[in-house]
Amino acid sequence: MKYSEKISNKLNELLEKNYDAEKGYLNAASNVESKKLKIFFKKRASERSEFAKNLRTEILSYGQIPEDNGSFKGTMHRNWMSLKSMFNSNDEEAILEEALRGEAASYDEYCEILKEDDFAPSTRKILEMQKQTIQSAINSLKYQEELVS
Repeated sequence: MKYSEKISNKLNELLEKNYDAEKGYLNAASNVESKKLKIFFKKRASERSEFAKNLRTEILSYGQIPEDNGSFKGTMHRNWMSLKSMFNSNDEEAILEEALRGEAASYDEYCEILKEDDFAPSTRKILEMQKQTIQSAINSLKYQEELVS
């Protein structure tokens, strides 16, 4: 496999995850009552949309084709979040827990991918910045969770 294909495959995996996260955050925003949480989740969705845009551009710079949408696993997670929020007595706390779980998995995925040394400096910079933003989102989610519990 060519270098550009190998890198693009890794970036496409992240791209799918970011599509999933964006849709998950929009789903979360539509399932909470709190105006503050709605704004919080919409902001996270916007960040993930920006992540996807940056990853698409990077994949194209390698001469490869970016993915168009999220994964089956991501769709299932969003459906689970919706179902869980319908049956849970404290919707917002359950949704925040699921969002936190998703972000932690995302952060781990970025850490794993960044262990590899074969990224161009520009690609590594994008991935590092996105990883830091995810860490910030995790911290914010933990704070939000404390407020609603």
